[in-house]
Formats: sequence, C-alpha cells, structure tokens
Amino acid sequence: MEHSRSSRKRTGGRLKPSRDRKKHEIGSEPTEPRVGEQKYKTVDARGDNQKVRALKTNVATVATDSGTVRADIEAVSENPANPNYARRNIITKGAVIDTSEGKAKVTSRPGQTGQVNAVLVE
Repeated sequence: MEHSRSSRKRTGGRLKPSRDRKKHEIGSEPTEPRVGEQKYKTVDARGDNQKVRALKTNVATVATDSGTVRADIEAVSENPANPNYARRNIITKGAVIDTSEGKAKVTSRPGQTGQVNAVLVE
C-alpha cells in the first residue's frame, strides 16, 4: 500500500492523480525466508545498489559469549511477527530459532540482507 494523499476531496469528490508512481515508490511482496538448502535472489535497490534476499537458508551467524560461531538452523521455534511463521519455518527479525549451538534470537533481516545473524538466548 502506498502512503500518499487521499484519492477523495473533503466533499467526497474524486481527486485525479497528478502523476504516476515512480519505480522506487512501487512496493513488492514480502520475502519470506524459510529454513532449507541455501537459495538467494538479487533485487535492484535504489541507486546503483543491489539487495540479496534469502529465500531459503540453513546457516546462521550466532553471537555467543566466546565469540561468533557459524551454526546450522534446525527449525523456527517461535516467531512473534506471526504465529503461522513458526509453523511454516519462516525466519524474520525477532524469530527464535533452534540452532546447533542452542536457541538463538534473530537480529538481522534475512529478507533484506540475505544473512541470518542471531544472539544466543540459552
């Protein structure tokens, strides 16, 4: 949904759009990164930049007391963004994942950055 002015006047009459949307104003469907064999997608971003979106991933960089460790993701145990995401093994920021190191909370946005960074909870 685009954030813009209302399409109607205070009186109820319609307002004609003054221009078409620009490319950077057009949104896209959310990327829902799942647990599985690694699969990425590159998307053009604003400027001369690119975003790498994780479609599927099974590794996370977990921060522990002794340093950072590369851990395997086994499953998503809970996801406060949406309870159905935990059932469907969708990883978003704030999700609690089961890793080979233990339970960890995701601190990155895998759908935007293409990588899963997490902090050990237990």
